[in-house]
Amino acid sequence: MNLLALTLFYILAPYGILLLTRKYKILNRIGAVLLCYALGFVLGLTDILPDGSDKVQDIITSGTVPLALPLLLFGTKLSKLRSLAGKTFLSMFLAIIALITLVTAAFLLFGKDLENSDQIAGLLVGLYTGGTPNLASIQAALGISPEIYLMVNTYDIMLSSIFLLLILSTGGKFLNWLLPKYKAKTSKNGKSQNEYAYQLNYSEENPDPYTGFFKKQYFKPFIIAFLAAILIAGISVGLSFLVTGSISMLIVILAITSLSLGGSFIPKLNKTEKSFEGGMYLILVFSIAVASMVKLDDFLNISPTLFWFVSIVIFGSFLLHILFSAILKVDSDTTLVTATAMICSPPFVPVVAGALKNKEIILPGLTVGILGYAIGNYLGVLIAYGLDSLLGVI
Repeated sequence: MNLLALTLFYILAPYGILLLTRKYKILNRIGAVLLCYALGFVLGLTDILPDGSDKVQDIITSGTVPLALPLLLFGTKLSKLRSLAGKTFLSMFLAIIALITLVTAAFLLFGKDLENSDQIAGLLVGLYTGGTPNLASIQAALGISPEIYLMVNTYDIMLSSIFLLLILSTGGKFLNWLLPKYKAKTSKNGKSQNEYAYQLNYSEENPDPYTGFFKKQYFKPFIIAFLAAILIAGISVGLSFLVTGSISMLIVILAITSLSLGGSFIPKLNKTEKSFEGGMYLILVFSIAVASMVKLDDFLNISPTLFWFVSIVIFGSFLLHILFSAILKVDSDTTLVTATAMICSPPFVPVVAGALKNKEIILPGLTVGILGYAIGNYLGVLIAYGLDSLLGVI
């Protein structure tokens, strides 16, 4: 396999995986991201990559995230902050406070025994505020090694799957004993919000958001959005050179996040229907490339303490979130959908809403998740640097 073939493989392999998930239900349940990681692991562990593959991997891993971020954030509707007023916004705020509290607690427990614990804390804050794109962004911004990144992501997939299983099986019924029950809302015209609940992608009525991607009505606007993403990435790199005289991924990533949110106010970019899907495709490319960088020996050097670090953060923050919701009387459905959007990411919101038989919470839940994408980078980097300072004190 020569380097050109390897490059094309990285770019095209996610498309093949998406086709397989469309055809086979079991693969669809596993998910494209996990399948891409698995494929990357196979490439890395079987030692079939050609000499010089590390250069291709570096180019792809450093280039895909800066281009993906604008595409993921162009569709953000910051004006929807108003729609989060009340219990939904409060639940999101409580979830963030619970997350930061448990990340700090886990850091205090394992900080001295776990190498790069401050970076791990930053990764988890970004991951459980937003999602995998934030994990990838913070990894790039803080210069975190692929080994740590992948181990955090591996434990996250394992533990968040258990979390989701608990939510889908008994979570709703259990929380109804502890929290107030959800009360249906109506819009100003008197209609139930159910009629507006599936305005975003990844719903039961739109199970394959990549359908029709190359149709002119979708592809042409996407190309415009992609060119805008390239422009934003270029400006951010230039800003980094202006400030530091070199490429600082911290400045690049935060600048991209800020400029992309600014771009969301441009109607043509904000209404690009396949922008988010295009960004997620780049994340899939990144997933294969970064997974293929890790060798078997790398895993043996990671402390199992990391498993408990991630476990405490996921389940501890959720339990603390429930406690906060009980004190402030946030209903069970809103608490669950908020926790799902932040811990498991927005695509799982319709799944949980379906299990709860409550379509009204889908749009607020997705909005929380998308807003989490926007703020996750800021919080993750801030926590990482804050705890790094704390590490020198304790």
